[in-house]
Amino acid sequence: MSEAPEDVAQRSGRGGGLAAVMRPINHVVERLIPSALVFAIVLTFVVAALGLLLGGATPVAVVTAWGEGLAGLLSFMTQMALILLLGHMLANTRPVRALLTRVARVPRTAAQAYVFVFAVAALASLITWGLGLVVGGLLAREVAAQGRERGLRLHFPLLVAAGFAGFVVWHMGYSASGPLTAATPDSFVSEHLGEPLPITETIFTGWNIAAAAVTIVAVAVTIYLVAPRAQDTVVELAVDARDRGVEVEDDVVTPADRIDASRVPTLLLGLLLVTYLVVHFAGGGSITLDIVNWSFLALILLLVRSPFELIALTKGAAANVGEILIQFPLYAGILGIMSGTGLIELFSDALVATSTPQTFGIMAFLSAGVVNFFVPSGGGQFAIQAPIMLGAADTLGVDPSIAVMAVAYGDQWTNMIQPFWALPLLAIAGLKMRDILGYTTVVLIVSGLVFAGTLLIVSL
Repeated sequence: MSEAPEDVAQRSGRGGGLAAVMRPINHVVERLIPSALVFAIVLTFVVAALGLLLGGATPVAVVTAWGEGLAGLLSFMTQMALILLLGHMLANTRPVRALLTRVARVPRTAAQAYVFVFAVAALASLITWGLGLVVGGLLAREVAAQGRERGLRLHFPLLVAAGFAGFVVWHMGYSASGPLTAATPDSFVSEHLGEPLPITETIFTGWNIAAAAVTIVAVAVTIYLVAPRAQDTVVELAVDARDRGVEVEDDVVTPADRIDASRVPTLLLGLLLVTYLVVHFAGGGSITLDIVNWSFLALILLLVRSPFELIALTKGAAANVGEILIQFPLYAGILGIMSGTGLIELFSDALVATSTPQTFGIMAFLSAGVVNFFVPSGGGQFAIQAPIMLGAADTLGVDPSIAVMAVAYGDQWTNMIQPFWALPLLAIAGLKMRDILGYTTVVLIVSGLVFAGTLLIVSL
């Protein structure tokens, strides 16, 4: 039996094992979890109350910190809007749509489909987190569409959850903002330590690479175990929900139309952007969110056939950007309250104060996980929390690389139950956070055991 996601809430059916365990979790999620926007609004007032009760701030100070913080992520919000816009545009170019169609045919069974989407999204996230988010959403949608055509009964919310679950390893990979900041000369970490902390001592250590591999395997097995069985009810991608691409209106009537229908303008601009990227990397430049965006744009410019097609792709992608634009300022305001009232230091110090050199890594990890729930920007959280953790590590005689990676692990860990980062992927998939939260909660538990175990082992 199959149902469309627009008509019913997520269900996990009557399967055995972990699939059965999911039933009460999903039931609670369906009934109690609001939309991502309402979640952000409620969280704003919760943090404000904590600022008053625990931070000792006055109501005026809390409101001021919130108001001044609203603009704190405007640059980042633009980057995120661009990555969603450009990722959607890139995926809808004819060559990429053809590639996605071929890749989506790889899984031959429903179980393979869920694990495949997760594995691809995880590998993409290890390369750069922005790519992982976009690939996860787009591949989940295409695999669902391909599966329907081949007669596979695929639970679309689980496919999307699998795509988002790949994000749980992003801070262990090449675009890890915390370790990259620590490795940057003249950064606040370098100033604290007296020298940069190279990535060979953080993300490229054997223990971090092993932890990433174990996490991917453990989560893949978990996704396989929670997948609906043959007798279970599933929520399939609606028949008319598959994105068939954009229609390009390229009627050539005037000389100006001939320019708009020509490939030359977009090709020249694309080559110019590629030249810049080559110069950037040849000069030792690293992958940043801006570089990911310009790489997407360069590919789009090289793949489209004309400015007409570029304009049509932009119009088609713009509708997916709107929801995140109103929520990012709210999270920036939450960050403003957390930093302005001293709540971050309070949370971090309370957990670290009870730790020993052997348990410091786990306590720092848990602290970072809690803080991330309120301050979901990885770079922003690291800038605020890392100095506290490095100071505590120095006092306890703990290797600073453990402090850096503990914050990184905690940041990526609670992303699984924080709607902030799921917004781009959910916009692409057309689902709500509550549709996938039951599954990502299980991913949170499994990955948390791996992260905590890793930090305990390296601290012994």
